[in-house]
Amino acid sequence: MSKTKNALAILAIGAISLLPVAAAQAQEAKIGFVSTDRILREAAPAKAAQAKIEQEFARRDRELQDIAARVKSASDKLDKDAAVLSESDRIRRQRELTDMDKEFQRKQREFREDLSQRRNEELAQVLARANKVIKQIADAEKYDIVFQEAVYFNPRIDITDKVLKALNQ
Repeated sequence: MSKTKNALAILAIGAISLLPVAAAQAQEAKIGFVSTDRILREAAPAKAAQAKIEQEFARRDRELQDIAARVKSASDKLDKDAAVLSESDRIRRQRELTDMDKEFQRKQREFREDLSQRRNEELAQVLARANKVIKQIADAEKYDIVFQEAVYFNPRIDITDKVLKALNQ
């Protein structure tokens, strides 16, 4: 029986010695949430990046609109004239229209790819800056963790407005 009593005494002393650790762990963690979507929509640097991209791609966008109008005009003209054209003229104009349309689609695809790449580059810079601000706020206000993606979050832990305010300064 003395072995059992000794073992129980050792367990009791061990459990008592762990109480301060358990109490420290029982403190609530300070948690924050930041909406990346709101940052990308509302932050001044994100708006500036969007305006920069729009300005950068405006000329190419107008060129694409012009090409689209020419393709439509050529298509309408072919439809209108098809009945009176010779077979060889109709085939030649259909081929020209097909070539114009292929060129338009190629330029449109390149435009979209270039636009997407530039947008990603600019948004990556905005997000890097936002992450730096989030870390500064987390350090200053002693947050244990800050989430940027969540299925659900309580608005009480949302610090997006603080981040936006810091980014907009």
